[in-house]
Amino acid sequence: MTDDVVQHVDKVVRKQCRFTISELSLEFSQVCRTVLYEIVTKKNFATTSCARWVPKMLTDVHKTQRMASALTFLQCYHDEGDEFLDKIVTGDETWVKFVNVETKEQSRQWMHTHSPNKPRKFKQSLANRKLMATVFWDRKGVLLIQFMEPGTTTSATYCETLKKLRRAIENKRRGMLMSGVVLLHDNTRPHTAACT
Repeated sequence: MTDDVVQHVDKVVRKQCRFTISELSLEFSQVCRTVLYEIVTKKNFATTSCARWVPKMLTDVHKTQRMASALTFLQCYHDEGDEFLDKIVTGDETWVKFVNVETKEQSRQWMHTHSPNKPRKFKQSLANRKLMATVFWDRKGVLLIQFMEPGTTTSATYCETLKKLRRAIENKRRGMLMSGVVLLHDNTRPHTAACT
């Protein structure tokens, strides 16, 4: 494990990030795999990391729109101060998981050995165990919680949710619609469709 070998391995690692120790050993046939692994991890302090999944790749147009919105919000906050924060209504979606009220172990009961009917407990399917909830709130608290039926993510469903949000604002925050509402929500397809 000479300094020349360590530096040469470092150059190869920096040039090609995706490799296995087996592939590296083909290039450095004079060095055993264990020594190569030590050079990569201990001498060059390299670690492996996988790419992180992101929901959607943002285009330059999306980035420009987000920057413009952020600058508009900053300008509004500069002009109006805390009154601008009172106009913001934001929302997000989350999966709500159902809790099985009684587990198999909790359903245990005493029975005679000659009893013909043993208790049964049916497993729940995964689809029945979680539900999508859309939550809208403002500075003062929650305005609306809307549970969506499984498989309904269309813009028409989201439009109905927005109508319910409008009624919730009318009922819970009197006068807010007159002063103006700034709705912050993510940019998934149902939320950015022309119908919405």
